[in-house]
Amino acid sequence: MKLALWQAAPTNGRIDGVFSAICRQLQAASAAGATILVLPELILPGYNRPDLHAALAQPLDGEWIARLRAMAREAGCGLCLGWAEREGGAVYNAATVIGADGAILAHYRKIQLYGAMEQASFARGSTLAPVFSLGGRAAAVLICYDIEFPGHAAALAEAGARLLLVPTANPAEFEHVQRVLVPARAHESDAVVAYANYAGTEGDLRFGGLSVIAGPDGQPLAMAGARGEALLVVDLAAADAVPAEGRPAQGEYRPARLAGPGPKP
Repeated sequence: MKLALWQAAPTNGRIDGVFSAICRQLQAASAAGATILVLPELILPGYNRPDLHAALAQPLDGEWIARLRAMAREAGCGLCLGWAEREGGAVYNAATVIGADGAILAHYRKIQLYGAMEQASFARGSTLAPVFSLGGRAAAVLICYDIEFPGHAAALAEAGARLLLVPTANPAEFEHVQRVLVPARAHESDAVVAYANYAGTEGDLRFGGLSVIAGPDGQPLAMAGARGEALLVVDLAAADAVPAEGRPAQGEYRPARLAGPGPKP
């Protein structure tokens, strides 16, 4: 199975332009033989556009997802993207996975809302999305800040996930996430983690790029630069080929309780 990841320029509310760009990237990913294309967080309507989150948010059965399902079917390539979802009076920072046949494979609402802007714009999700099958692999989805908390990835790995799709909007100066934390989550989970970021500026926020597809040995299978758009395509057979000595020794783990307090000095 091949996986594609698009490091995009910030979308800044340009809805028609975003759809045109996604269509082009889907076609390119399909031509490269990819099963799915992973996009950044809140690509619709734009991450650093809190003025648009509630104003433009749509339901899961709205026009945005209907258009994207049709585009995936036409390209013959699936899609994972972050977007602003409305359900009743609540707005969520959501991610949806669409299969190459246009079916919805997974839908998730971000649990770990980052910073004042996200916490003001969105209601918090409360549950991890179930593990689903993608190209014969057990896959799952998180969003950005979620991956920085080991418990979420661990819970999905415990449920069988070996591919984590992570739309993100990570700012510049936080590159330790791409260089350290994402590879660590991949190794801990014996999984591939695909972390799709922006590169460029949206309002007063500069994104750090460095989108990465990390393998179960904690090494990048592919990584974009800090500047400019990029389309990464990886054959996940490379992850399958990681030898046992490069994978986590999960069978060796022995849970232990913390000992009680020692004698007082």
